[in-house]
Amino acid sequence: MRIFAVERWAFALADDRDARVKRHDDTSWREVALPHDWSVELGFDRDASSGTGYLPGGVGWYRAHVSLRELAALPDQHVRLAFGGVYKNADVWVNGYHLGGRPSGWVPFSFDITELLSYAPDDDLVIAVRVEHTDISDSRWYNGSGITRGVELHVDEAVRLREHGTTVTTTSLDAAAATLRITHGLVSDADVPVAVRVRHELRSLASGRVHEFAADAVVPAAGEIELALEAVVPEPEPWSDADPALYRLTTTLVFPAGGEERRSTYELVTGIRTFAFDADRGFSINGEPRVLKGVCLHEDAGALGVAVPAAVWLRRLLSLRRMGANAVRMAHNPHAPELYALCDALGLFVIDEVFDEWENPKNKWWQGHNVYPPRHEGYAKDFPHWHERDLVATVDAHRHHPSIIAWSIGNEVDYPNDPYASPLFAEMTGNNDANKPAAERVYDPSRPDVRRLTTIARRLAGIVRRADPTRPVTLAAAFPELSSRTGLFEPLDVVGYNYKEHLYEDDHERFPAVPFLGSENGHGYAQWRAVVDHDFVAGQFLWTGVDYLGEAHGWPVHGSGAGLMTLAGFEKHAWHLRRSWWSHEPVAHLVTRPLAGGAGADFWRHPVGREWDASAAGPVEVLVFANGDELSLSCDGEELPLVRDYDHGWWSAVTAARPAPLVLESRRGGEIVARDELPARGEAVRLEAEVWMPEAEAVAACTTAGIPQGDVVQIECTLRDAAGGVARDDRMVEVEVEGGVLLGIENGDLADNTPYASAARRTLDGRLIVFVRSAGATSVRLRGEGLTAGLVVLGA
Repeated sequence: MRIFAVERWAFALADDRDARVKRHDDTSWREVALPHDWSVELGFDRDASSGTGYLPGGVGWYRAHVSLRELAALPDQHVRLAFGGVYKNADVWVNGYHLGGRPSGWVPFSFDITELLSYAPDDDLVIAVRVEHTDISDSRWYNGSGITRGVELHVDEAVRLREHGTTVTTTSLDAAAATLRITHGLVSDADVPVAVRVRHELRSLASGRVHEFAADAVVPAAGEIELALEAVVPEPEPWSDADPALYRLTTTLVFPAGGEERRSTYELVTGIRTFAFDADRGFSINGEPRVLKGVCLHEDAGALGVAVPAAVWLRRLLSLRRMGANAVRMAHNPHAPELYALCDALGLFVIDEVFDEWENPKNKWWQGHNVYPPRHEGYAKDFPHWHERDLVATVDAHRHHPSIIAWSIGNEVDYPNDPYASPLFAEMTGNNDANKPAAERVYDPSRPDVRRLTTIARRLAGIVRRADPTRPVTLAAAFPELSSRTGLFEPLDVVGYNYKEHLYEDDHERFPAVPFLGSENGHGYAQWRAVVDHDFVAGQFLWTGVDYLGEAHGWPVHGSGAGLMTLAGFEKHAWHLRRSWWSHEPVAHLVTRPLAGGAGADFWRHPVGREWDASAAGPVEVLVFANGDELSLSCDGEELPLVRDYDHGWWSAVTAARPAPLVLESRRGGEIVARDELPARGEAVRLEAEVWMPEAEAVAACTTAGIPQGDVVQIECTLRDAAGGVARDDRMVEVEVEGGVLLGIENGDLADNTPYASAARRTLDGRLIVFVRSAGATSVRLRGEGLTAGLVVLGA
C-alpha cells in the first residue's frame, strides 16, 4: 500500500455552496497546511461560549487538488480517502461527487473513491470538504474548527488488508518466549477467488532482531475473510513504562493478478506485553506491579488550538514523564493519532475515552461555569445513530497501540440531574453542585430515569468487546454513591471513580471482585495517599496534566487552570510538588508566600510564587518540595528549621525576608543530590530565546517508531535580570519571522485575550513560547520592551 498525505489545502471561512463543484474557482482562497484549526485564528469573543473558550466557530470550506499522474493508481487498484478527524459535521465531495459526512469531530473516517477515479475528466482530482461548527456551545471544553487532523490517500491492490484490520495480541509472555496471535481482515475486489501468501517480518526497533513467519489463505471473489495465526517470538523484548520496546510488523501479501505476481506491503508499530487489573493488587504490566500515576489531557495547545504538531506534544509529554507520570487519560474523546504513537514510544499507559455524553445532552455553560441557564448542544443528538460506528472506528484505529490498557465508554454520564435523575435520594449532589440553584439539586420525575444508563452501558460494553476482547471496559463515574446501586457498574471490567476517594474502602468491601481506579482526581496529598494506602486501587489520573482552553469560569478567563503545566507548556509549582511524590529522581524546589494565609493554608486557594524580597513586610512562609533523606534550608549561613506538613505533603518554615538567597539542599547517603537557590528577582535587562530540543534518547525513540517531528520549532523565551535569574516583571514581546511562518505565541495567561493571530504577546512570570514553522533558512527576531532584540536563526 502507498500512502499520500494531502497536506496543502485552499481554505475559505464562508459557506460557499458552489465550492463542492469540481470547476469552482478557489484561487483567491487562503492556503493552509494540515492540521488546521480556524477558530483559534479568530479573536476571543465575549459573546461566544465560555465552555469552549470564548472562541467562535462558523462554516468553512476546504479544497485540495491532487495530481492523478502523481498518485499513479492503476485501473485495477483500490483508492481510499482517509480523514483522521474533522471538527465537525464534515461533508465530503470528490470531483463533485458527494461521498457523505461525519458528525463527530473526533473519530477517523474514510471513503472508497476507486470508481470515481475512472470518471475523472482530467489530471486534477479535487477534494472539497464543508465543515460546520455553528453550535459553539456543543462541548464543555474547546475542540476547534476545521480539518484538525491529517488527510491521506491510500493506494492499494484489489486484494488487500481491510482498513485497520490487523490485530496483534500477546497471549503468553515470559523471558524465554512470547506467543502472539495475529489476525488480518483480507478483502478482495477480484471476481474470482484469490490464493494469497501472507508473509510477516517482526522487527525489534530496539535490537533490530527479526522474526519471520507466514500463512496462506484463499480470499473469496468480491468478499473477505479473517486470517489468524500464532507466532512464537523467542527472547522477546516486552513493552512497559520502564522500557517501551516496540516492534514493527511488516505484512506482505503476495498473490497472482493479470498474469503476474502482485505484492502489497503494510507496516504497523506495536508491542509485546501483558497487563492486568486485579481487584486486590491493582495494576500490573508483564507481571510486575505498577501504580498508575496518570494525568488527564484535553488536546489543545493554546495558541495552536487543536492543530497540535507531534513535536509540541513531545515537549509536554517529556515534562510529564520527568514529573513521574506514567499514564494518560484521553479526556473525553479520541485524540489525534500522533499522541497515541508518542505514548507508545515514551512508555505512557493510556486509557482511551470515547464519549462524554450519551443519548441526552449535558449542561453546556456559555456564560461561565454553573451560570444558568445552560445550553444543550453537542454530540447527544448524533449518539443514537452514530455511537456504534464511532465506537468501533475508534477501537479499530487504536487497538494496535501497546500503550492502551482500557477503553472508557463514558465520562460522568451519571452526573446528578445532568440530565438523569433518580427517586432514591431527595437531594442530588455531585462534584460541582455547590452553586447550583436548589431546583437543580432535587429529584425531578420528569427528567430521564438514571436506570436507562445501565442499558446503554451494556450495549456499549458489548460493542467494545466484539471489536477488542483483549482490553477491559471502564467508565469514569461522577456519582458512584448512586451508580453502584443502579447496576451501572455491572457491564464494566474496571470501575473508575471521579473525585470520590472517600468511598474506596467501603466500596471495595461491597464489590470485592471489582478493580478500582481513580479516573479523575484532585491534586491534593490526601487523594494521593488514598492510592498509596490501598493496594487495590490501581492508581489515579489528575485533572489535569496541562491547562486547556474552555470550561472557563467567566470572562476574561478563557480556559481552565487545573493543569500541572501552563498552556505554554511550562511547569507550575504544583508540578514540582507532584514530582517530589511521584519521581525517584532527586527533587529540591522552593516557593514562598506571605504568611497572611496562615501556615499550612490551602496550596490551591492561597497561591505561591518564587518571590524573595528583602523589603517585604511581615513574615514569609517558605514551602519545600523535596524527596531526599535529609533536607536543609538556610539563609545567609543560618539554618532554618523545617516542619513536615503531613496534610499537604511538603515541609515549611517561617522567616523574615532577607537580602541573602534561600538555599535548599537535599541529601541521600550524606551526599547532596539536589539543590535549589532562591535569590531576589530583579527587573528584566535582557530577553533570552532558546530553541527547545528534546534529548537524544527521545528523538531516537520517535525516529525509530516513525513519528515525524515535522518542521515546527518551539522557541522558549525568558526575561532575565542582571544576575541571570528569571526577571520579576513582564514585558510585551514582538515576534517577526522571515523565511517561515509564525504559528502562534503562548504565555499561559488564561486572562490574556490578545488575539492568537497577533505577532506580539506579554510574558507571564517572565516567560512565553513562540511556535514557528521553519522553511529552510528562517530567522526569528524577538523584541521586548526596553530590551535588546534577540535573533534566532533556523535551518541552512
